[in-house]
Amino acid sequence: MQKMLNVALPKGRLGEKVYDMFEKAGFECPSIKENNRKLIFENPEKSVRYFWVKPSDVAIYVERGVADVGVAGKDILLEYTPDVYELLDLNIGKCDMAVAGKKGFVDDRNKTLTVATKFTKIAKSYYSAQGRDIDIIHLNGSIELAPILGLSDVIVDIVETGTTLKENDLEVIEKFQPISARLIANKSNFKFKSKLIEQILADLSKQIGKKDD
Repeated sequence: MQKMLNVALPKGRLGEKVYDMFEKAGFECPSIKENNRKLIFENPEKSVRYFWVKPSDVAIYVERGVADVGVAGKDILLEYTPDVYELLDLNIGKCDMAVAGKKGFVDDRNKTLTVATKFTKIAKSYYSAQGRDIDIIHLNGSIELAPILGLSDVIVDIVETGTTLKENDLEVIEKFQPISARLIANKSNFKFKSKLIEQILADLSKQIGKKDD
């Protein structure tokens, strides 16, 4: 009997897009599209089990081996550096990691720069590469408030359209890291289920190739 492949999908629109790609690859599980609050869905015929996970937790489920594969944003992989294989850029969920501040903000390099962000590791790495002295303020939400209320000089955050920034009189100072959804795999489980994972990987790669044509 073939082993069951456990797939952690990020809840929300991104996860739905990812599931559609898996479905096209021949790993469908029709019950996932039913309108219910279930979190786990399986199709024994296709040897696949899906579960919905908070996007920032996908990498934990994969790293710990509860999921064999999953889909996580590059931002999560850079911030938390989980010990997983990064197999493929799925070319969806695209945005950028950026520095933003009040319109017309000029960085005075004689002073310590205060930076508000929930991505402290990414921000530290970005500024350390420039030799810039910074004071990090870790926030969990509504990062845009920080420069408006004078809590920080700038923010480091994910920018998709920039609409929220504009509506709050902020602007992008620099985009420095493209972000997109990545297929990741647990390192030890990959060895035992490599045939199944490589089959999915090959088909997803083809789908991405068609999108790029």
